Amino acid sequence: MATTVNGIAGLKELVGTHLGYSDWLEITQERVNTFADATGDHQWIHVDVERATAESPFGGPIAHGYLTLSLGPVLFPQIMRVDGVKMGVNYGCGKVRFPSPVPVGSKLRLGATLDGVEDLGGGWSQISMTFTFEVEGAEKPACVSEIIFRYAE
Repeated sequence: MATTVNGIAGLKELVGTHLGYSDWLEITQERVNTFADATGDHQWIHVDVERATAESPFGGPIAHGYLTLSLGPVLFPQIMRVDGVKMGVNYGCGKVRFPSPVPVGSKLRLGATLDGVEDLGGGWSQISMTFTFEVEGAEKPACVSEIIFRYAE
């Protein structure tokens, strides 16, 4: 169940806190293929199941790194919701890394840590978080990124 935070003041109270984890999400070949169609990235390690199984060092097709990162908006609402703000927008990412692959058929979840809250003036605040995407049973995370949101009060 998602943690509900009340406004910027509530966010400030949670700086330095690991907020929890999302549910596990299975990464299907259909999702990978749909992402390939949306982005034009049809590299064989993602979409050619037979070739990836025969030739890839990963033993089969893997999800695109940016597909993994793009699942933040799907998974993060399971971790936290911010009430008491007019709106929130994605502002950017920093230090995006993909330390290990996400095999098709594996399960992925998101963990989030609230790193900082900065007042920008004019009713806006900037929130930085670390998103860590984990593959069930993997030693290393699949993706680690600083995620930056801006909220208007």
